[in-house]
Amino acid sequence: MRPALLGRVYRIFGSRPFIFFSVIMVFKSYLAWLVIFEDTPFWSPLVSEIPFIWAIFCLIEWFSSKRKLTAYLIVNLALTGIFFSVIMYYKYYGVIVTWRALEQVNQVTAVKNSVFSLIDPYFLFIFSDIVVFIYLLIDGRRKRGAGYRLLRICNRPNERRGVLTLIFALSVVICVMNILPHTASMNERVQASEMGILNYEAYSLIADEEYELIEKSEITQAAIDELKGIENASRSPYQGWARGKNLIVIQLESLQDFLIGLEVEGREVTPNLNALVRQGFYFPDFYHMVGQGNTSDAEFVVNTSFYVPPQGAATMRYVDRRLPGLPRLLKRRGYETMTFHTNTVEFWNRTELYAALGWDRYYDDRFFGTEDAVFFGASDDVLYRKTAEELARVREEGKPFYAQIVSMTAHHPFTLPKDKVSLELSGKYDGTFVGDYLQAQHYADEALGRFVDDLKARGIWRDSLVVLYGDHVGLPIYSLDKREQELLAELIGHEYGYADMINVPLVILSDGALYPKRFDGRIGGQVDILPTIAALMDIPLQGHIHFGQNLLADRDNLIPQRYYLPSGTLITGRSLFIPGESYEDGTLYPLSGVPGDESAVTEDAFERALRLLHLSDSYIRQLPERSPEDAPQAMVSEPKDETDASESEEAAASEAGGEAVATAEEAAEEAPEVPEVSEMPDLANVSEMPVVHVPDVADATDMQDVTEVSETESAEAEEAA
Repeated sequence: MRPALLGRVYRIFGSRPFIFFSVIMVFKSYLAWLVIFEDTPFWSPLVSEIPFIWAIFCLIEWFSSKRKLTAYLIVNLALTGIFFSVIMYYKYYGVIVTWRALEQVNQVTAVKNSVFSLIDPYFLFIFSDIVVFIYLLIDGRRKRGAGYRLLRICNRPNERRGVLTLIFALSVVICVMNILPHTASMNERVQASEMGILNYEAYSLIADEEYELIEKSEITQAAIDELKGIENASRSPYQGWARGKNLIVIQLESLQDFLIGLEVEGREVTPNLNALVRQGFYFPDFYHMVGQGNTSDAEFVVNTSFYVPPQGAATMRYVDRRLPGLPRLLKRRGYETMTFHTNTVEFWNRTELYAALGWDRYYDDRFFGTEDAVFFGASDDVLYRKTAEELARVREEGKPFYAQIVSMTAHHPFTLPKDKVSLELSGKYDGTFVGDYLQAQHYADEALGRFVDDLKARGIWRDSLVVLYGDHVGLPIYSLDKREQELLAELIGHEYGYADMINVPLVILSDGALYPKRFDGRIGGQVDILPTIAALMDIPLQGHIHFGQNLLADRDNLIPQRYYLPSGTLITGRSLFIPGESYEDGTLYPLSGVPGDESAVTEDAFERALRLLHLSDSYIRQLPERSPEDAPQAMVSEPKDETDASESEEAAASEAGGEAVATAEEAAEEAPEVPEVSEMPDLANVSEMPVVHVPDVADATDMQDVTEVSETESAEAEEAA
């Protein structure tokens, strides 16, 4: 009886590849929907995915006769690749990938450990049929066995062309009906669930993502402030408190705010960072604003106070422009500007980003080497040790400096070498992202503590304004299984949510200038770092367009988000707002994680957030183009001999396109305003201001000591003024 039944099934499915491959694709559709969409109705994948698949299969039946099985396999492989890519991308970013992410393909090999860590074993079932069919296809060439019979059956001409025409027409009509009503949806995940994954991908190919740029004359600081709700930009009570100091910005890999003060089984996870929080300004309600470029996007946002692009990474979209930002602002004031990162500068196209931002020098793997390598390059310990040595060398030259330091060892998937694992955790954390994340951040904190001690010993710490912040989420909620989410809920005291995921810390320190203060409820984002630093260092921003605000003065904020959460997401008040197809069916999430603690988000705020994003993109795309010769100097390890040193210096000078010089600016010397006694402890030395390494150019006579400014720098200075 069983052989007869199997034979009947084989005759029905084996002789009809259209039906057979349809069944296979239904299985794969359900697998993708199970991973991505919650509470999926049973019929949704059938209605959303099968019409698209059938339309393609009809074309195969019409136009492929001799090599029909090969055509089915190629289509099967292509659709399987789409489903698998969507699954893997969603597991980390929480968004539905489209063809525009193909520019990321060259980054995959560098982050292969992260990719492999996201794969659940059952995902691989999506490829199981392809392996079998490839074997049968090879076997069929021998003109014997199951493979040969399958080839003959699949290559039979289909005589029911009328039926195929009807199926094709109905499939196309259903696809169009799935797509058209949802083209205006803000939320990409909702849009994909309504259209179907394959329809969504097809629509992304033809959708016009270009929109009309806003005239540059309409993009003013007053217009931006009005959209953000800043009625009267008040002067910071801390204006100029770090005037003349060096600036050290430390970008900490994957650091989330819930780690601050966290104890796990009696041990602090970040004891050094906890100590620093108690010494300076701490903003616990601070949020990442990165896009597809993650770490490199954080560098872009912090240094420019612009938002990330609508599609792709800033390092791919905006680096053909001459970007105004911190490096250029400080360079005009006589600062040396340097950025340190142990990975290769080509990763995420940083070569172009650093040139666009106007850095004087960059230090990458050519400088740090492969000593104590972890993941993409040398460890944080090597990064901090060699950076401290270089900062000491620059300091001895008598010029102030701006140093950006990008840490990396605590990178996803957080699997450290055993010699760097020092946090004692119980067995329940074994084999989990949460456990590995805690270990990685504990090591990163230890390395940071050693760096701070080194800077203090060299006398650099007391002369510097130090800014520390997390670059982006470390534990995407989409990557966590039920066990890991329960561990996090146990650690933070409530269910781990979207707001917790994008919440990163901001700490600002300066010996003798700042005092311990916690800014609870002061909502901020990475776009706000530039204007906050500018206030502390007394750098005027008149005429300098920026989309952030001074967190030391302005309390209310409006923070649009563009990645990890759907388009249209924003943070304001006490809420995170995520739209559905539009504002009307959006959802509020409390920033505190406590149900019922959220505040209302108006449609006006939603529209203003979208307008801010549009203004930022329009402004950047109308900036002057960057000269190809505008490139920072690449720093390498010490050359072998004096000849090499000379050649290295000449090449670097040529690449840099000349040394930056200071321009004349008139600045009134004002003493910093002292805060109210109620919010400032009794510090005996609070009135002692830091030594200014390079005095401000106050009048024309001071210009005698200033190197002649190039035509490019002069134009830039006039534009800034």
